[in-house]
Amino acid sequence: MSTPNPSIRVRFAPSPTGFLHIGGARTALFNWLFARHMGGTFILRIEDTDEVRSTDESVTGILESMEWLGLDWDEGPLYTGGKNIPNESRGAYGPYFQMQRLDLYKTACDRLIAAGKAYPCYCTSEEVEKMREIALLAKRPPKYDGTCRRLNAEQRAAKEAEGRKKSIRFATPQEGRTIFTDLVRGSLDFENALLEDFVILKTSGIPTYNFACVIDDAHMKISHVIRGDDHLSNTPRQILVYQALELAVPQFAHLAMILGSDGSRLSKRHGATSVMEYKDGGYLPEVMLNYLALLGWGTEDSQQLFTRQDMVEKFLLERCGKSPSTFDPTKLIWMNGEYLRNKTVPELTALAAPFLQQKNLPSSGPIVEGAIALEREKAKLLTEIPGLVDFLITDQLEFREEAFTKVLKAPGAKEILDELAKRLAALAPFDIAGIEALCKTLAKDRGVKNGAIFHPLRVAVSGRTEGPSLWHMVEYLGKERTLQRIKKAQERL
Repeated sequence: MSTPNPSIRVRFAPSPTGFLHIGGARTALFNWLFARHMGGTFILRIEDTDEVRSTDESVTGILESMEWLGLDWDEGPLYTGGKNIPNESRGAYGPYFQMQRLDLYKTACDRLIAAGKAYPCYCTSEEVEKMREIALLAKRPPKYDGTCRRLNAEQRAAKEAEGRKKSIRFATPQEGRTIFTDLVRGSLDFENALLEDFVILKTSGIPTYNFACVIDDAHMKISHVIRGDDHLSNTPRQILVYQALELAVPQFAHLAMILGSDGSRLSKRHGATSVMEYKDGGYLPEVMLNYLALLGWGTEDSQQLFTRQDMVEKFLLERCGKSPSTFDPTKLIWMNGEYLRNKTVPELTALAAPFLQQKNLPSSGPIVEGAIALEREKAKLLTEIPGLVDFLITDQLEFREEAFTKVLKAPGAKEILDELAKRLAALAPFDIAGIEALCKTLAKDRGVKNGAIFHPLRVAVSGRTEGPSLWHMVEYLGKERTLQRIKKAQERL
C-alpha cells in the first residue's frame, strides 16, 4: 500500500445515460490506478443532470460494472448486494449525485452574476442557431454573439415582462489566452475570443456540464482531473470558471481516444462496447483491467501481462501516450486465454459454473472438474467451456452427423468397436498406459494403422472427431461409462 496522501483526490464522473462503456472504464481505471499509486482518494460521482436521458437503471449498471471490475471507490454512492441505495452516499463531500446538489450550483451562479461575470440570456434556441448560421456565412466562429450580454437593466426588465424564459451565460473574457499544462500533452494554449459565452444554468435551473463539474471538483477538492481528450475543448471554459470564482485550478490530464480496428472512434459497430457485455461474453475482470491499461499506457519494457498490484505500483501519468490506441478484440481474447490457463482447475470450474448452468449442465463436483482439467488448454473464453466439456459431464451423447457417417459407418468400424468393447471390459488396471497399449495391439492384430482403431473409439465415446487426448479422455470416463457409450454407438449402427 502507498503512504496515504490526502492531497491527491481524483474522480470518475460518468453520466447515467447508458451503461459503462470501454472508454469510460479506461478513464475510471486510470483514475483508480493514479489514486492507488499515489495513496490518494478515488471518488465516484454521478453526473445525472441530463433530465431526459438519465435513468436509475443506468446508475445501477455503472455501479455493477465498477464492482465487477474491482474498481472500488473511497467516496461516492452506496452500493451493496448488487443494488445501489438511492440518495445514499459515503464521503465527506457528498451528496455524490449532481441532482442532489442544485443549491450549490445556484449559489455559485449567483456569485458570478453579482460580480458581473455571468448574465441572464433570453434568447431562444432558434435565435441562437440563427446567430451561428450568420457567423458561419461571415466566416466567423459559429458561436453565440453576446446579444443579452449587452442588455441594460431596463431591457432585461422588458424581456422579463414579456415572460421570456432565461438561462444564465458565463461572460467569457473577450481578450487574452487560457494557458495550462496538461500532464499528458504538455503546454496548451487557447484564445479566449474564440470561446463563446456558454450557458452555465439552463432555463430549467439545471446546471450544464462545464459549470457543474467545476463546482463539484472544487467542492470535492479534486487535485487531478484525468479524462478522455474529447473533453479537451471544455477545459479552457472550465478554467475560466475556476478563475472567475477564485477557486484553485486542478491539474489536467487528457487521455488519447480509443479507436476501432478501422481507425474510427470505437463504437458499437466494432463489437461490444458495454463492460457487462464482456462479462457475459466470458471475459475475466482482471483481463479487462489489464487490457484497458494497455490502451494508452505502458511500461518502459513494454510489459503486457500485469497483476492488479503490478499496475498500481508501475502506473505513472507520464507514461500515458498522446496518440490514439486501437482496440484489438483478437488480443483481448488471447489475453483472456492466458489468464484462464493460469487458473487452478477448482478456480476455473467456479468461474465456468454460471455458463454451465445456462446450458443446464452440471456445474460442480469431481466429474466437472475432471472434464475441465482435460479441456482447459483450449478455452479462451468462459463461454466456450460448456461446448468443450458437455459430452464429458453428461451421458446424453449426441453424435455429430459428419463424424458418425465418416468414421463409424466406415468399412470395418463396427467390428473394431465390438473387439474394443471385449478387450476394454477385460482391461485392468483401466489407465492411460493400458488403454493406449490395448488400442495399438488391436491395430497390430488386425493389420491396420493405429488411426483405424483410434478414430472409431474417439467418435464412439465422444460423438465427435476432436477433443482431448484420447487416452486421458477414456481413463476419465472410466470403464463403465466408456463401455456404455460404445454400446450406444453399436446400437445406432
